[in-house]
Amino acid sequence: MHASRRLRSNRRHGDQANHQEKVTARRPLVVEGSRTVSLLFDARGVQSCMLKDAPYELALGYTRTMMGFLLFQPYPRRISIIGLGGGSLAKYCYRYLPDTSIVAVEINAEVIALRERFRVPRDDDRFQVVCADGAHYVTLPGRHPDVLLVDGFHAAGLPAELRSTSFYQQCHRRLADDGVLVVNLMSDAPCFHRCVSSIRQVFGNAVALAPAEDSIDNVAVFAWKESIARPTLDAMLTRADSLQRAHTLDLRETAVRLEYGMHIDWNARATGAAPRSRSPSSR
Repeated sequence: MHASRRLRSNRRHGDQANHQEKVTARRPLVVEGSRTVSLLFDARGVQSCMLKDAPYELALGYTRTMMGFLLFQPYPRRISIIGLGGGSLAKYCYRYLPDTSIVAVEINAEVIALRERFRVPRDDDRFQVVCADGAHYVTLPGRHPDVLLVDGFHAAGLPAELRSTSFYQQCHRRLADDGVLVVNLMSDAPCFHRCVSSIRQVFGNAVALAPAEDSIDNVAVFAWKESIARPTLDAMLTRADSLQRAHTLDLRETAVRLEYGMHIDWNARATGAAPRSRSPSSR
């Protein structure tokens, strides 16, 4: 792949055989090109991608969309990330949110062992990589993050433990009172509808889905505590403009994707039908 081309993520999850679900990860594979370093578990898709000449930037579109939490929480004090991979989200947050404490939780020690290959910073007073089960981590006592990012895939997909109603309940409890949860899902997976329904069951109407940048399948699901009002498109665009100098992201595009997601018939997409847009009632 060429670094000049925006990369599409093929990260997939779904209903797998029981023996596959028990396999938390195959040995990670690093593929190095002239301009990129990528992390894979098999030939089905890229798990993470780093630009050699810009290791802190976000090469995959879905990660840029997940950073849309800034439209809700522009200056988070604490961020927890479930799923390190090549460290794309962790590195970006570390570089561009200098006043934020970040904990990245990764279950696979072999993935963590690659942190230097992917330029993941060393642990310090505001950055830590923890080898642990993310589903268990959110049940532990500790400080409540303002942002919780869930992108914990392994070779067989998204583990059942990271897509259950009880897991999303624990995420809700773990978040700060004005906290935001962002989950990376695949809209073509058999369990997509169940995941979204579980998130809605826990967070009620405080849920928004955004089709990810540069991917026809990745969907970023945003959910927040009821103390945060759903921002209007105008409010999100204004906030995106105010953050433009501090970030290398097109947050205006993410704002539009969040608005567009409100008018997609996600039920049709979840059942395998072609996605349909509903005409906005207010526009």
